[in-house]
Amino acid sequence: MLMKKAKAEAETLWHRLLVTAGLFGLSLSILSTLSLGCKSKDAYPWVLPSGLPRPIEPEDNPVTRSKVELGRRLFYDTRLSVNATLSCATCHQQKLAFTDGRPRAVGVNGELHARGAMSLVNVAYGTSFGWGNPVITSLEKQAMIPLFTEHPVEFGLAGHEDQMLARLRTDPRYPAQFAAAFQGDAGPDPISIASIVRAIASFERTLISYDSPYDRHLLGQDQGPMSASAQRGEMLFHSERLECFHCHGGFFFTDSVIFRGKTFVETAFHNNGLYNLDGKGAYPKGNAGVYESSGNPADMGRFKAPTLRNIALTAPYMHDGSIATLEEVLDHYAAGGRTLPAGPFAGNGSQNPNKSTFLLGFTLTPQEKKDVLAFLNSLTDEGFIRDPRFADPGPN
Repeated sequence: MLMKKAKAEAETLWHRLLVTAGLFGLSLSILSTLSLGCKSKDAYPWVLPSGLPRPIEPEDNPVTRSKVELGRRLFYDTRLSVNATLSCATCHQQKLAFTDGRPRAVGVNGELHARGAMSLVNVAYGTSFGWGNPVITSLEKQAMIPLFTEHPVEFGLAGHEDQMLARLRTDPRYPAQFAAAFQGDAGPDPISIASIVRAIASFERTLISYDSPYDRHLLGQDQGPMSASAQRGEMLFHSERLECFHCHGGFFFTDSVIFRGKTFVETAFHNNGLYNLDGKGAYPKGNAGVYESSGNPADMGRFKAPTLRNIALTAPYMHDGSIATLEEVLDHYAAGGRTLPAGPFAGNGSQNPNKSTFLLGFTLTPQEKKDVLAFLNSLTDEGFIRDPRFADPGPN
């Protein structure tokens, strides 16, 4: 517990020290362009808020301007799905911090998925991708899943790859865009599955959010400061009484983060007492977290702690969207786990033997609850959800 707190406090303190020392003294409204290591004019000019570390780029897929622009167009292109009705942006909408507002995602054939669409906020800093699969450790690998998975069907491309690629080749813009983005390193025909996922991953790495009222408050700015209520909520959030910071700490309010210069890398998954179907810790079949890939009973119900940045925009909550509001999320943690008195998932999650040791439960006064909610709302980055760099580039 002390190590977790020290880690979270160290990252927050580093940020505060950078600001105080003036090493990154630019206003967040005046972005500093970092182009360290640029080897060509096409190298992506990382435009990062002051104090934010630069993400790591894969050696075999460095981020470039041309890849990002191509990936952005592909991200919004419904022709990537088998019947040309679904795009990445269907489930990852900018106005909702790149989620879709549904409890659970829906595939191209109308099939309801077991889990909700995760936010893509700051995915460039992630160590794993998805709710409960620790082996998906790159955005390139992750992009293959929605394209080809059959259980459940998402884009429905399995066995229909050539049909999809043929559609893209008829677009008068794509041949030149693919050629510019990959410059011969993708084979004789640059329009390929490999190039598609590399371009989409490159675009996703640019979806960086770090300009909320909370951040402006850290910089001592007058514009968009945190309210007194939100500041009290921040203190509660980082207290041992609530224990929130253990899983949602540091720069990105999650505990699975990597960036340039980071020496300690952790990929963590947690059981938060959402279910306890049999009194022995069981979660719903087919939606049991890391257990599904590991087969280890101790992994039953362990899921990734998502970032809390822009959390007010990403309702409903939990991996299956089973909690509707942030108020109810606080109630869940205050109880030390959820109790469902009836129905197919009935059980007392607070008694789940596998739940995290940090879920001890707590009591909040009505004002304290308002304060914590005010803090969570202060993590909303309005500029991010309106940034034209991330928006639909227009009709394909």
